[in-house]
Amino acid sequence: MTVLEWALLVLAGVGAGLSGSIAGLASLVSYPALLATGLPPVTANVTNTVALVLTSVGSVSASRPELSGQGRRLLPLVAGGVLGGAAGAGLLLVTPAEAFERLVPVLIGAAALAIVLQRPPRELAAEGARRHGRRDPWWLAAGTALVAVYGGYFGAAAGVLLLALFLLGTGEGLPRSNAFKNVVLGVANAVAAVGFVVLAPVVWSAVLPLALGCLAGGRLGPRVVRRAPQALLRRLIGLAGLGLAVVLALDAYR
Repeated sequence: MTVLEWALLVLAGVGAGLSGSIAGLASLVSYPALLATGLPPVTANVTNTVALVLTSVGSVSASRPELSGQGRRLLPLVAGGVLGGAAGAGLLLVTPAEAFERLVPVLIGAAALAIVLQRPPRELAAEGARRHGRRDPWWLAAGTALVAVYGGYFGAAAGVLLLALFLLGTGEGLPRSNAFKNVVLGVANAVAAVGFVVLAPVVWSAVLPLALGCLAGGRLGPRVVRRAPQALLRRLIGLAGLGLAVVLALDAYR
């Protein structure tokens, strides 16, 4: 790892923390940066998942007011995150590297489209409140587990999908739904990361700078979100993700 690559990963981590806070797309920044340092796709994804655990630690600690008194409500969602994260990590480890490389552009493209086409959080929350009030529907834990499988396997925009799911399913507003997302995504990432540390090739020289940047970006993210036009930022990140998907697809399928 050269000094230039180290600096690139720190900056990518900051960008990942910021984009994760704004639109749940941390991996769309950090994963390409790891590829740029020469890591193969599966190794880059494994290393990325381990580094992003620090982002979740910071975001959950910052969400304590919204999580107060919600422990019993979170139990089935956390259980879904644990099961899904473990299943996704296992799926990655048994998937041939060539198959993963060909699947990544599709996953990134789908994640980017989810961002571009996502309905405003307030609109989703209002619809959730009309449908369910404060009673969580039976399908919410199952849906959480399915998204966590994707999060453990690759993870780009898993936060977006979880946030939309919680806004619609719980009927809560953006702050509490985002706090639920932080907890569940953090658990899914942590479970996957533990499996990767034990069973997969983690490049620790890349984890350290990326994790430091993610921690800094995660701390800065809430301040940026309060002042920036979120809809415009989400669309810009989504369009960048679509461009990245095209570039990776051309490389994978040629």
